[in-house]
Amino acid sequence: MVIQIDAPVVSEKEVEYLVNRVFFKAIELLGGLHKLAEYRTLTWLPSLARAAFVVVLKEEYTKSDEEIAYKVGLTKNTVRNILRADPELALQKIKAMEEMVEENARDLKVHTAGGIAKLAYKEVKEGREAQTLLQFCSLVAEDIVRTFDIPWAYMVLKKTKGVHYPINSAEELKERLKGLSIKGIPAEEVLENIEYPVKSPARLLHEIKEYLKFKE
Repeated sequence: MVIQIDAPVVSEKEVEYLVNRVFFKAIELLGGLHKLAEYRTLTWLPSLARAAFVVVLKEEYTKSDEEIAYKVGLTKNTVRNILRADPELALQKIKAMEEMVEENARDLKVHTAGGIAKLAYKEVKEGREAQTLLQFCSLVAEDIVRTFDIPWAYMVLKKTKGVHYPINSAEELKERLKGLSIKGIPAEEVLENIEYPVKSPARLLHEIKEYLKFKE
């Protein structure tokens, strides 16, 4: 008797969400959009986006080279070159940005894009999201909590604007929230009793909310 196990259905939105996170992290690794504009290398963005798709589809969803090539619109050979890329070599190139720009001229070489995408994927999976993306999420969350009149959440987001995630200890937040009372509880007490690391603004609000529930 043969038992067939169907492959799990992959949500397109789920894939795109992770690819976006990897893509933003790849840009951050290169110094951000400002630096890319300074070096006149904004033409690298499409290559980074394709490499992010390839790496995510292979590493996260174990798609075959053929499936990835069809999905992303690349040749199988290009997909393989991206997947064979050496992240350490890409890291060395990032550290020597000027030489990298001169070497690649207007186009980002496939293996370099692949290496950067691999580095970005690893960073995201280890909780080191692109700060630009996290700050954008923080602004969106700030608008939401203001709209629904959750004063403590709004104040927490406002006072922690610009904080780099992940946050690994209460000490990183105490100074910013000093003197703040959250539903009658000193912020310092709340911060001492939430779980770290905190990987995003949304997670910070969630941890605080869980502690408030416990106190109630």
